[in-house]
Amino acid sequence: MSGRSSALAAARYAASFALALALIACNRSTSCDSDQPSVLSFASAKMRVITAADTLRILTELARTSEQQTLGLMERKCLADTAGMLFVYAKDQPASAGFWMFRTLIPLDIAFMDSTGGIRAIQHMVPCTATLVQGCQSYDPGVPYRAAVEMNAGYFSQHRVVLGDRMLLADTSRLVKGISPR
Repeated sequence: MSGRSSALAAARYAASFALALALIACNRSTSCDSDQPSVLSFASAKMRVITAADTLRILTELARTSEQQTLGLMERKCLADTAGMLFVYAKDQPASAGFWMFRTLIPLDIAFMDSTGGIRAIQHMVPCTATLVQGCQSYDPGVPYRAAVEMNAGYFSQHRVVLGDRMLLADTSRLVKGISPR
């Protein structure tokens, strides 16, 4: 990326964050209920995680637009035990397209999936205390992916979710494009 493109992208992120932070200040909540106020409205969908020993049910908020994907779980003080955020893309994302934890207050785990819901990578992410996004670590999956789910830190290990397990996206396939309902 050229210096000019990089500066332009940084300026866009800064403007998005400034707007988001101003709105968040007016909508803070300590509740972990599904009706927790958010700067942006997120549709939600039920998902199932299929492991060797169990089928887990989770409720995800859908980050479909670039604004929703940029905001993600920023400024949330808590996340319900079986809640998460699903990021879905219209095409495969490169192995180097990671996630950051800028202004994210709670530690998270993230599972990166292929277009059929197969889990290809899992990362543990810690909150970033930097005041600028450039100071935050990027959590790259190391594999191409089509979707990612953020959950509370420890969720995947606690429930023995491992690489090769599947997230059934059938409940979300009619709400987002780019994924298979399997």
